Amino acid sequence: MADDGGWDWDWVSGDGLLRLDDPEEWDAAWERGADHLGTGVIGLALNCSLSDASPRILRAMQLPDAAQRGLAFTAAGHAARLHGDLTPALFAALRAEGPGGVAEHPIRDTLTFVPFRRLPPWFKWRAVVTGVRNKLEGWWLRSEDAVGDAWRAVRRRRS
Repeated sequence: MADDGGWDWDWVSGDGLLRLDDPEEWDAAWERGADHLGTGVIGLALNCSLSDASPRILRAMQLPDAAQRGLAFTAAGHAARLHGDLTPALFAALRAEGPGGVAEHPIRDTLTFVPFRRLPPWFKWRAVVTGVRNKLEGWWLRSEDAVGDAWRAVRRRRS
């Protein structure tokens, strides 16, 4: 901790940035091109209001470093989990990135923690598709188990 009672934010090593609760500190780090902006934006998602964190998450999603950009998408997932909602701009950014890449888990977090009635149409469609796919996979796995059990029973009878 700093002598003034606040946290020291170490932008070089990333230490303490998950406790970041000062959007202006993140903005200053952005302006000077600091490292670990993705880690810092996760801290904002965990410790600030959605309205304060959202514009910074969106900016961090544009970072040139792929790892830091991925952390920005992780921050969006944390925001969905903590606030039960996302801003229209964050919904749009997740949709633009799409499933299968760095947005896969944040999209799943959004579908899990944001009530269906608050989801935009594309996310509602993803929720339905995901639900149907999960149900079909569950049936498939249960049928594989049943067929395997039957096959083992037949083989035991032959022995």
